Amino acid sequence: MSRRVPRLRVPLALLLGTTLTAPLALTTPASAAGPFTVTALTFTVQAGGRTCTIDADLYRPADVNRGHPAPAVLATNGFGGSKADGQTDAIGKAFAQRGYVSLVYSGLGFGESGCLISLDDPAIDGAAASELIDFLGGKRAADDGTNADFVTLDRAGDPRVGMLGGSYGGAIQLATAAVDHRVDALVPMITWNDLAYSLDPNNAVGAGNVPGAFKWQWTNGFYLIGEGQPLLLPSLDPSRINSLPCRHFVRKACDTIHTLNSGRYPADRTAELLAYAHSVSPMSYQSRIEAPTLLVQGQADSLFNLNEATATYKALKARGTTTKMIWQSWGHSGGVTDPATGELNLVEGNLETSYVGRRILAWFDRYLRKQNDVDTGPAFAYYRDWINDPTSTYATADRLPALNQKLYLSGDAKLVDNHRKVTRGSRTYTNQLVPTSHSEHSLASVLGLPDPAPYDTEGTYLGWTSEPLARTVDVVGAPRATLKVISRKAERTQNSGDAADKLVLFAKLYDIAPDGTKTLAHRLVAPVRVPDVRKSFTVTLPGIVHRYEKGHRLQFVIAASDDAYFGNRGIKPVTVASAPGETGVLELPVAGG
Repeated sequence: MSRRVPRLRVPLALLLGTTLTAPLALTTPASAAGPFTVTALTFTVQAGGRTCTIDADLYRPADVNRGHPAPAVLATNGFGGSKADGQTDAIGKAFAQRGYVSLVYSGLGFGESGCLISLDDPAIDGAAASELIDFLGGKRAADDGTNADFVTLDRAGDPRVGMLGGSYGGAIQLATAAVDHRVDALVPMITWNDLAYSLDPNNAVGAGNVPGAFKWQWTNGFYLIGEGQPLLLPSLDPSRINSLPCRHFVRKACDTIHTLNSGRYPADRTAELLAYAHSVSPMSYQSRIEAPTLLVQGQADSLFNLNEATATYKALKARGTTTKMIWQSWGHSGGVTDPATGELNLVEGNLETSYVGRRILAWFDRYLRKQNDVDTGPAFAYYRDWINDPTSTYATADRLPALNQKLYLSGDAKLVDNHRKVTRGSRTYTNQLVPTSHSEHSLASVLGLPDPAPYDTEGTYLGWTSEPLARTVDVVGAPRATLKVISRKAERTQNSGDAADKLVLFAKLYDIAPDGTKTLAHRLVAPVRVPDVRKSFTVTLPGIVHRYEKGHRLQFVIAASDDAYFGNRGIKPVTVASAPGETGVLELPVAGG
């Protein structure tokens, strides 16, 4: 029986912290709870042309000193948090108890740290973090003169240091490692690869500079947190205040948000939007990352889905960086503060008894403590919510699953397993001026508010449904669909010079139970702004780990809209035609298939 991951019930400002959990066939590290001291420190740094202070806490194990040094763990908060929030503070405590020197700090523009919010820009946030590594390496002191002469050094000025954190505290690790090769190990969790894809996704393969569908709920939630800083901290450091119309972000970040909210994509503004979003994304600098990286991404995550970690994983592997990946259960859309049984929870301190926790400890043992005989686990592991025993929820593999099963879109609305079964036919849907399909209310998942089940309104979508499954099918990875649609209205408008006039649609895959109940795995959809409706196109759906039980049916849907995204401008009817030898194809990554 499937176990539901609890929905998130925390303020948005604390959303991007860290927590983890689950077990594996690794040697369990010895549990430790040694005493430590905590010292508040400040560091004056240069970041983005501004001078500002970083507010930090140094956690030092009682038995660590100049004669008995220890490696260090560096961590910072998720978006809207600080060094004092539960997840960030838990990292400092957890690793100090286990003999590491921990330095946790409030990221630029948050907590008591100065400077503007710059979205983990390697040239700003990464450079600031590098100054903290200087401190750990003995190259500089804190503002009060405190030195860290008790951190293990690989050479003069080069500390043995790893980084850990989630979301905003995950991307900073990749940004830091790209500008400072002294970093020895990374564990980025639930974070992004391409911020353009995260906030304005276009799941059409090879879409190039064609923008996607604006994820307005998530994006504006974070924007309001950033611009609402005076409500949280009435007396802000002057370095955290910008001139109007952008008060607390760097100007390019605000320009990007304003372009997205305008609903318009003229070529010049689109080029600027994409260039900036890429510049603060690992996709643009991952070729410079050398530190061994353990990627942990959440299945329940409509903000940064599994495709983001997969893209980083493939890129790092291709450049020769030691990289492994885990798909845990929880992400931004559920379970962050209430993980499923057996899943990592740093606040509760279950590093040794959770799968992900043990993998993290092994990673740091191997690359920070240089215990070369430590098994860091398989290349790929994924959580299965249909397993009830919390000690067996993870499956492992030496590579990512391949697309190995094809289904075909027949003209009679069936999803068939052989192209010879395709019948000739065509069907049409028409969008309305308001959204008529629902996947999620993004902020409802954050605030723990009720959220209607996903639905589509008759006449505004097309679906293709399989026969009841003769056996259980486990889909592990990102399905892919190749489609050809007809939209005469979109043909006339798509070359207007404003990409907003191109056709938008939303692809998704439902699980239909024998009683008719429909499930959209983790409420994930694939927004597509079709580059050219005169040509066929391929859509990569968000990655999932989902069991389709025997007797259930799969339903592939393309919908005209989704109320979590900006959609079509104007009415654009869409027709999909099928014929033997010429039809849409859905490809699935089936485990064991």
